[in-house]
Amino acid sequence: MTTQDTLPPSAPGIVQSPALPNRWIIALCGVLIQMMLGTVYAWSVFKKPLIQVHGWSEYMVGITFAMTIFFLGFSAALGGRLVDKAGSRKVATIGGILFGIGTLIAALAHQIDNIYLLWLGYGVIGGIGNGLAYVTPIAVLTRWFPDKKGLITGLAVMGFGLGAAFMSLFAPLVIDAFSTKTAGHYVTAPGVSYVFYVSGVIFLIGITLASRRLVNPPAGYTVAGAKAKTVATVATVDLGGAKRMSQLYILWGILFFNVAAGIALIANLANMAQENLGLLPIAAGTIAIAGSFFNGFGRLFWGGLSEKLGRRNVFLLIFLTQIPLFLLLPGVHSYWTFLAICCWIMLCYGGGFGTMPSFTADTFGAKNMGAIYGVVLFAWGVAGGVGPMLMEFFKNATKTKVNPNGSFDMALYIAAGLLTAGLILTLLYRKPKVEKLS
Repeated sequence: MTTQDTLPPSAPGIVQSPALPNRWIIALCGVLIQMMLGTVYAWSVFKKPLIQVHGWSEYMVGITFAMTIFFLGFSAALGGRLVDKAGSRKVATIGGILFGIGTLIAALAHQIDNIYLLWLGYGVIGGIGNGLAYVTPIAVLTRWFPDKKGLITGLAVMGFGLGAAFMSLFAPLVIDAFSTKTAGHYVTAPGVSYVFYVSGVIFLIGITLASRRLVNPPAGYTVAGAKAKTVATVATVDLGGAKRMSQLYILWGILFFNVAAGIALIANLANMAQENLGLLPIAAGTIAIAGSFFNGFGRLFWGGLSEKLGRRNVFLLIFLTQIPLFLLLPGVHSYWTFLAICCWIMLCYGGGFGTMPSFTADTFGAKNMGAIYGVVLFAWGVAGGVGPMLMEFFKNATKTKVNPNGSFDMALYIAAGLLTAGLILTLLYRKPKVEKLS
């Protein structure tokens, strides 16, 4: 951590006081940053107009989202180390600038009909920026809220899901308002560019301004009035030490399997709703919006619940409850049943992100949280490539004359298998040898 991003100590055992920044204001800025970053999860609402207007294949458009999440996870791993060296504000600011520029490039790519520019802008540049900005609030807030790690990280990343919900509501309205359709088929869709241009400017300004508040507490910081409690954690593990511990790879795998299954659904939620239920785009969008809200709320819900039940037990519940739902989903043709299943899966998907930061901090300590959690987050990037491509592969492989659209069914069954592997890894997790902290 650099001195410019860490408040100087004025006395041993510093407590939260009026002399220090209000930690809840810092938390609010973290949530706002996450909301802007979370708009990437509304990608499914852009797929249909992009495919129909440009004639790009579903696979080509799907690669964009897979690239975004891959580079997000990759840069989060890098950014986690930079947070502790270059400073949290600098890393988050650079991330916001890159994410904004990538989104603006996506608008231009749509205008000039260039899929490669879309991959470069939204996939590579936007993904790198998103990952750099994503990891920063989490690393900072775990230090400001040592008494509420599960709750505060759940609250922070809840913004990610809420950002997707807002974009899922806003984007389809703008796209349809400025589109030309023939028999429900998009002929032109300049609204896609309008959404990306406006969003890109908001990201450039908003994330940069909110990042100014991301400072670390002074050394020796404690919370006035907080109940002293014994926390099972390894307090002094650095990244090198974590790499020698099996727990790092188990946590990586747990996050990977939960994300791979959930993100496969997210990337195609609107399309599945239209194909399985025969819904119009706006009606299908309501499922994407509801799923995004549950994705966001799940981060807070499971993160808070983990304070009482324990991080491992929460992940056991997350995996156990999702497996049967993925197996049932291919046979569901009722709107309300489909909605309920998707919302619960999204609740659990978000819960993984809401619980994993505190799970990591409890295992390795908060001191080197940025670097260690950045490595764990790379699981998100890898899963972001595997999950959506799994869906696209099986959908293309099952296309026939009778069913020219193909089917997602086999991919959903495989996703249930991935969740089963995650359940087994969670059962294998054991706490490392600990120091008792109070």
